[in-house]
Amino acid sequence: MRTQVAIIGSGPAGLLLGQLLHLAGIDSVILERRDRAYVLARIRAGVLEQGTVGLIDKVGAGARLQAEGLKHDGFDLLFGGQRHRIALDGATGGGHVTVYGQTEVTRDLMDQRAAQNGRTVFEAKDVALHDFDRARPFVSYLENGVSKRLDCDVIAGCDGYHGVSRASVPESAITSFERIYPFGWLGILADVPPVSHELIYSGGERGFALCSMRSATRSRYYVQCALDQRVEDWSDERFWDELRRRLDPASAEALVTGPSIEKSIAPLRSFVAEPMRFGRLFLAGDAAHIVPPTGAKGLNLAASDVHYLSQALIEFFVERSSAGIDAYSAKALARIWKAERFSWWLTALMHDFPENGGFGQRMQRAELDYLVSSDPAMAALAENYVGLPY
Repeated sequence: MRTQVAIIGSGPAGLLLGQLLHLAGIDSVILERRDRAYVLARIRAGVLEQGTVGLIDKVGAGARLQAEGLKHDGFDLLFGGQRHRIALDGATGGGHVTVYGQTEVTRDLMDQRAAQNGRTVFEAKDVALHDFDRARPFVSYLENGVSKRLDCDVIAGCDGYHGVSRASVPESAITSFERIYPFGWLGILADVPPVSHELIYSGGERGFALCSMRSATRSRYYVQCALDQRVEDWSDERFWDELRRRLDPASAEALVTGPSIEKSIAPLRSFVAEPMRFGRLFLAGDAAHIVPPTGAKGLNLAASDVHYLSQALIEFFVERSSAGIDAYSAKALARIWKAERFSWWLTALMHDFPENGGFGQRMQRAELDYLVSSDPAMAALAENYVGLPY
């Protein structure tokens, strides 16, 4: 089989890239090691920047998002028993975010690709990348136990942190930067109305909590927990009780509880791999970087990568110029590091770091007090939260 762009991974990054290339008349094939049902069962983030929404609309997959997504023009910081609203619209000239689950984004993009007869190979096993340091790379894989070969001009690695794409790069050619945080997030999904119509980020002596949602009837809640905690140790009742303790009295009283439909613990890390181009192999999304979920930058960073990469590949195939692909890594990384900084800062501001002691807690409180009393500081927070321009 032959294509212009072999895309590894059918998450939002790979699917969005495939659709942007399709608009430009560039052929692609997506290889996914899991089946469609598995990909659509993954629970992920749900806060979209305007740039991400714009790209989804651009490829024609935004109808359901526009109909069902919840537009938010603010969120609350909760500390010292009080909620403080951070307005997004006024500080950013009308900026906002949209709450719409990543699972739904994936479904919409999958449906769009299928409607346009885009080629996706699910359950592609033993995927291996070859000769991406040359002009004619190819990908080998097993489909239903049969060996297959996909010849291509370039390979886009959109297969996540644990995928084969970054792992195929020689260690000497890549530099990794990483910060592992000493805690995780215990999260549950429940079919209950959210406690607030906007997100609440809570910080205090008991640790961080986040009140989020996927819709007006489905809520997503998190509490900071130790890395040695097990999901089995947390009954629904224990989770709801702990969440109440981390909220202000009014929110705790208003909290509607119910049985969880998903419960998991996610470790937190900051990670960046440089560069993001290796000959004819280009990394995008979690294959190249990870951010802690504080600030909701993971999916949105993947979308900005795809924006830059699609423009570069269109220039390469349509205009016969390599200027875009030569600049891709530096251009994408400049925005990535700004988002890494913001996610690291917000994580440090809102979480309990026991090793920081009393002095560290006082510094957090002083910074929070300053933040909510300073219009320029709140504007800077809002600017980063709604997403820096591409």
